Amino acid sequence: MDFVGIQRRLAVTGLVARGGFAAGVGEAFPMDARTVVLIGDLGGSFWPRFRAELRDEVDPLDAWTRRVLSAAARDLGAWAVYPFDGPPYHPFQHWAMRAEGLRQSPIGPLLHPEYGPWHSYRGALLFDDAIAGLPGPVQTAHPCDTCRARPCLSACPVETFAGTGFDLSACLGHLKVESGRACMDQGCRARNACPVGLRRAYAPDHQAFLARGFVASFGN
Repeated sequence: MDFVGIQRRLAVTGLVARGGFAAGVGEAFPMDARTVVLIGDLGGSFWPRFRAELRDEVDPLDAWTRRVLSAAARDLGAWAVYPFDGPPYHPFQHWAMRAEGLRQSPIGPLLHPEYGPWHSYRGALLFDDAIAGLPGPVQTAHPCDTCRARPCLSACPVETFAGTGFDLSACLGHLKVESGRACMDQGCRARNACPVGLRRAYAPDHQAFLARGFVASFGN
């Protein structure tokens, strides 16, 4: 198995093989696997396929991800694991930084040098064997290091990033009232304020779906 073969199998789903790495000396992966390959989204690449296959079910995106990625895992002779399984949770952010060399943005999510905040990790494939052709981490300057204005920190209408961290209660309170309708319908203003990857931003219906999911997950 090689990285190109993994990419080819995933292409029909819209998901993307985003990089991976082999276990180091003495390092243990789940299922005693030898190699982790991160699977995710770049610029909403999976959205058309997901919309076409959307079902009326709890957590439809997570359920869809399980269906398509578990099928790909069977075909590729791998195990599939997911960031939404837990606790305990798999260390997806650590894996992602290790595989792709990304770093956090001031508002939390990892920032991609081309796609900015418009990407995600939906799962990982674990392999018994080494995977030929794995790309190495991207060695580029972090865009946030030269972004003096940092508009992401000031764009939120209720200043959820004005303190030392993210004010979850302020965000949720805003999204649940009429004045927060624009954020619910058009997506997080802080995320949309990032100047990196603007051309790769998710479609409005994609952003609205994520906002509703965020409220459903954390708003009770």
